[in-house]
Amino acid sequence: MLDIIVLGAAAGGGFPQWNSNAPGCNRARAQDPTAPARTQASLAVSGDGTHWYVLNASPDLRTQINQTPALHPKTGLRSTPISGVVLTSGEIDTITGLLTMREKQAFDLYAAAPVLAQLDANPIFEALDRTLVPRHSMALEQPLALTPAGFTITPFAVPGKVPLYAEQGNNPAEVKTDGEFIGLDISDGTRHAFFIPGCAMMTDALSKRLDGADLVFFDGTLWTDDEMVRAGLGAKTGKRMGHMSIADEPDGTRAAFTPLTIGRKILIHINNSNPILLADSPERRDIEQAGWDVAFDGMRVTL
Repeated sequence: MLDIIVLGAAAGGGFPQWNSNAPGCNRARAQDPTAPARTQASLAVSGDGTHWYVLNASPDLRTQINQTPALHPKTGLRSTPISGVVLTSGEIDTITGLLTMREKQAFDLYAAAPVLAQLDANPIFEALDRTLVPRHSMALEQPLALTPAGFTITPFAVPGKVPLYAEQGNNPAEVKTDGEFIGLDISDGTRHAFFIPGCAMMTDALSKRLDGADLVFFDGTLWTDDEMVRAGLGAKTGKRMGHMSIADEPDGTRAAFTPLTIGRKILIHINNSNPILLADSPERRDIEQAGWDVAFDGMRVTL
């Protein structure tokens, strides 16, 4: 069994973003039921219903834990059912929540070597006592048993770019497939769920890997590559930020997944500018008709 809870479904900044006066964010701020608020992207996964692993420690992690009964302390004055945290990148939106977990609580931290190097380079993360929170380097393509939670994860490289704060050189937005960004194949030995919250492009290797999956959580950051530019919300396109866009043909997410056979497809890591966050938008109807679900905080999927 795989029990998966969406702790947060939004991209960086959440929905509504704290400084956004855009119509969608204002609808969420006003508690419009067709524009429900979402925190920043993270999952919790368990194979036994007792021991949980958090996939990406978003800046909203404290709120997410408090809103998720499965993650509440259940034994002793200080305890947690969270056995560990797994990071898919070194982005601010995936690592900042680690600082929420600094209260001398034991758990395991897993990440690829480039991400651990980012953490090692910043002394603030030493607030996590290494004697209680050991850091484990995950080898790409090597299954890792997360016991006693009852499932394995297999990390694999996906096309991506370094975090914005780490950009340097003449081509800072260069897309690489070197383990800076990873996806996770989550399996109980029978079923396979994939978590890919960031992806710059679909490749033949990634397409073949996902074909036949039971469940895929996939990068849904933007509807179109230039939506933030057109809306006056920023100067960067999706490609510049290292994300595919859903509707862009022929290299958008919708087109890339059309030939694949997948049990359930769920968009996650959705930017506050993306109209699929609005239940009454034509874009939302369009993507649902194409066979996709849009993740929301508290969404629960059991395989």
